[in-house]
Amino acid sequence: MSENPLNVLAVAGSLHEKSLTRAVIHHVAARLQGEGCRVDILDLGRESPALYNPDTACDAPGFDALQRRVEAADALVLGTPDYHGGVSGALKNFLDHFWREFAGKLLVPVVASHEKGLTVMDQIRTLARQCYAWTLPYGVSFEPNADVKDGRIVSDTLDRRLEMMVRDVRVYGALLARQRRADLAGNDPGFLARLRK
Repeated sequence: MSENPLNVLAVAGSLHEKSLTRAVIHHVAARLQGEGCRVDILDLGRESPALYNPDTACDAPGFDALQRRVEAADALVLGTPDYHGGVSGALKNFLDHFWREFAGKLLVPVVASHEKGLTVMDQIRTLARQCYAWTLPYGVSFEPNADVKDGRIVSDTLDRRLEMMVRDVRVYGALLARQRRADLAGNDPGFLARLRK
């Protein structure tokens, strides 16, 4: 682990009152904290940014505070339900607000889906690539009411998969965070050069 704790923003991208996505994101956050990471949970059901409008996004109430939270993150765990093969509108709206803040960071999909969430994970990988971010070579999906019931993980397979993901977020998130800091501080011609101050 790096000399500084890894900062993770865990995003619950469901508006459902009894969201299983939210429950899994809280479970992941607790595990990451147990591994020494600092975790900030952004629950879009409770603190969603205004609908993205490129003309007024930076002026929206609460935008500056949200932007600081995203900037502080070294890695982002993105939880979403699978809505017709796509990310939730709440998560997409959140992602629309940023790109510079994601560049060079690790984005990790966690998907609630009856269909394995593969197209949703592909969407998140595409969004990450467009924002110059990285993703793990896999995502984690779970089936509501089979893997998670009443807000609790009941599947050993899902539990093991989440354990692997938490380890990889911690390890690869820290590697990427160190390199991102070095790239931003250096003068090499890497893709993060455009973000230097």
